Amino acid sequence: MNIKKILEDVRDDNINIEDALNKLKDLPYEDIGYANIDHHRELRNGYPEVIYCGAKEDEHIIGIIDIMNKKGSNILGTRCRKETFNKIKAVYPKAEYEELAKIFKIENSKIENIGKGKIIVVTGGTSDIPVADEAYHTAKFLGNDVERIYDVGVAGIHRLLNRIPILQEARVVIAVAGMEGALPSVVGGLVDVPVIAVPTSVGYGANFGGVSALLTMLNSCASGISVVNIDNGFGAGYLAAMINKLK
Repeated sequence: MNIKKILEDVRDDNINIEDALNKLKDLPYEDIGYANIDHHRELRNGYPEVIYCGAKEDEHIIGIIDIMNKKGSNILGTRCRKETFNKIKAVYPKAEYEELAKIFKIENSKIENIGKGKIIVVTGGTSDIPVADEAYHTAKFLGNDVERIYDVGVAGIHRLLNRIPILQEARVVIAVAGMEGALPSVVGGLVDVPVIAVPTSVGYGANFGGVSALLTMLNSCASGISVVNIDNGFGAGYLAAMINKLK
């Protein structure tokens, strides 16, 4: 919600005071029984609340969308099942779905590029792409120029070294890897910008569902690396977007 725009509309007689009050009455949040929708979040950090669809009832997801849609927000949902999206699409035909990332998007207003530079998403292997795509589409939806460099892991490091000129164009790099999780350390040694490390649950038994990659990334000797949770592409994309909009 853009309060400045509402105030300008009142000033310019495009809406009356009562309509403006109706638009503002649900700040800071709206209680709909099974959810408290944080309308104030868009004012606090520039982005509306994102719907985490995992473990939610389809009817609850659509109910939350209904409320956010009335406010004119752009709507992003993560970990969305295809069956759930099909129900959303039946109600909101302009909804879009990114199958690998399991993300749905409803664009109610044009997404402006508010990032100050480029975000680059890098993966160790193709098995990491679903998590990387979650990061990519999140950062893109939040108004950033985002580029993908996939399958350039340390098992064939020449593939990554070949992309150094592109990596050095980044303002933020998101490095996504499973197995032993070495990629962010290597990337951190090649760039002079923040690197967001994303461990994935890709790997054999002793990978422990991504714990080995997580510990490698937490213990990286490269400076300027932050680490999000296992398979948390959304968190990485969101953090990268926040960094990229800083002056």
